[in-house]
Amino acid sequence: MAAFPFTIAATDGKARTGLLATPRGEIRTPAFMPVGTAGTVKALTVEQVAQTGADILLGNTYHLMLRPTAERVARLGGLHRFMRWEKPILTDSGGFQVMSLSKISKVTEAAVTFQSHIDGSKHVLTPERSIEIQADLLGSDIVMQLDELVSLPTTEDRAADAMRRSARWGERSKAAFGERETQALFGIQQGGMSEALRRESAERLTETGFDGYAIGGLAVGEGHAGMVEVLDYAPGMLPADRPRYLMGVGKPIDIVEAVARGVDMFDCVLPTRSGRHGQAWTWEGSINLKNARFTDDEAPLDPISACPASRDYSKAYLHHLVKSEEILGQVLLSWHNLAFFQQLMAALRAAIGEGRLEAFRKDFHARQARP
Repeated sequence: MAAFPFTIAATDGKARTGLLATPRGEIRTPAFMPVGTAGTVKALTVEQVAQTGADILLGNTYHLMLRPTAERVARLGGLHRFMRWEKPILTDSGGFQVMSLSKISKVTEAAVTFQSHIDGSKHVLTPERSIEIQADLLGSDIVMQLDELVSLPTTEDRAADAMRRSARWGERSKAAFGERETQALFGIQQGGMSEALRRESAERLTETGFDGYAIGGLAVGEGHAGMVEVLDYAPGMLPADRPRYLMGVGKPIDIVEAVARGVDMFDCVLPTRSGRHGQAWTWEGSINLKNARFTDDEAPLDPISACPASRDYSKAYLHHLVKSEEILGQVLLSWHNLAFFQQLMAALRAAIGEGRLEAFRKDFHARQARP
C-alpha cells in the first residue's frame, strides 16, 4: 500500500492529470517543484513562492547536510519549520551534487566518500545515511533513494554498472526507510540512453516497490532530442498507478514534451537561475532583459498574469534594474519566471482534462522560440 493516494483524474494520450494527496496538502499533477537548494528558493520569500501556485518545493540534502547541517535543522524543528513552508517538500538524495560539486568523490558499493565544496571536510554518504538525513532529520514528505548518476555520453558498461548499483542502493534505501504513513519514498530509474538498461532498472525498482518513481540520469548532456528519445519509452516502463518524476527538467519545451509522454512531476533551478541573470520566460519564448530594445518598453511581461512581478512592472524598469545590477531585478524576474512555470503547469492540466493536449502542444511549439 503506497503511502500517499495518487488519483488520476483524466488522461489524454500518454499524458495524465491528477492529485497526489499528502498530509501537508494535495499536489496537482503535472506539477513543477521550485528548487529550494539551501532552505530557500533563491531571492524569494515562501509567501511569494506560494503565491505563484506551487504545491510543493524541493530541498537539497547535500547542501543542507553541509550547512547548516541536517542535525541542526532537526534541532530547530525540521525543514518545514526552519524555512516556514507548510506545504509538502521533496528532498533529493544528495547524489547529484556529490558527483558534480564535491572536490573529490569516491564511489564504492558501500557508500560515496567526498570532500565538501565549502571547506574540504570529508563526508560519507550511504543509502542509509541519505534516508536518515531526509526522513528523520530534515523531515521531508517525499524522500528519494540514493542513486549513482553518470553524465552523458557514457559507455553501455558504465551506464549498466551505475544502474545496477542504483538498484541495489534502492533496496537498501527501502530497508532503511521501512514503513511510514506520513512520508513517501521514491525510487530512481537509471540506464543512460539504453532502452534495455532502462527496462531492467524499472523492473528491479518495481520489484523492490516504491511510493513513486523518478526518471533519473537525463538533462546531463544528452540534449533535448536525446531526452525526448528516452522519454518515448521510459515513463511507460514505470507503474502507471504511481507518480512519475523527471528529475532536473527543465525548459518549458522539455516539460511540455515530457508531460505528453506521461511524466507527472518536475523540478529545475532554471526559473530562478535564469531570472538572476536577466532572462524571463514567456508564452512567446524567453527574452533577455539586458537587451537595449527594452530600454523604453512600457509594457509589462504579462499584463493578465496574477503575479505582480509579471503584471505591474514595465520591461523598461526591469531592463534598468538588470543593467544596474539591482537586487530587485533578480527578485522580480525570479518571481515572474516561477509564476510562468506554474501557469504552464495549470495550462497543461487544463488541456489534459479537456482532451486538447495535442492542440496545446502544437500551439506552444509555434509560439516558443527556443533560445
